Amino acid sequence: MWTSLKAPSLAEMEAMAHDEFGRLPKGFRALCEGVILRVDDFPTDEVLDEMNAASEFDLLGLFQGVGLPQQSHQDIGRLPNMVWLYRRPILDYWAEHDETLGHIVRHVLIHEIGHHFGLSDADMEAIEAEVRD
Repeated sequence: MWTSLKAPSLAEMEAMAHDEFGRLPKGFRALCEGVILRVDDFPTDEVLDEMNAASEFDLLGLFQGVGLPQQSHQDIGRLPNMVWLYRRPILDYWAEHDETLGHIVRHVLIHEIGHHFGLSDADMEAIEAEVRD
């Protein structure tokens, strides 16, 4: 059985992330209108420098943009908000922990979207608790 298993591709992990997003509470998803979800193998060097990451495996995900609490009607020409999930660091984390890959992807997704809303860790834990494996 193990010889036929393989890590998900970028496209497969992005599909998994969209599936996990679809399982989040409807009200939470509705507030995410316009947020773009992307998966890449690793963060860019610029992101690693900006986040003072010691290794390319340090970041599982990232919210890029202007969070809802900081948005203004006076914003002009603002780029869309994006949530990045980093496949290789997520797979590395998965290999070292006793959690399903879907659970980890959902956790990172909720955490990064939580930055968009300015949510506390307790708020994000409550949202995650509403979703069953």
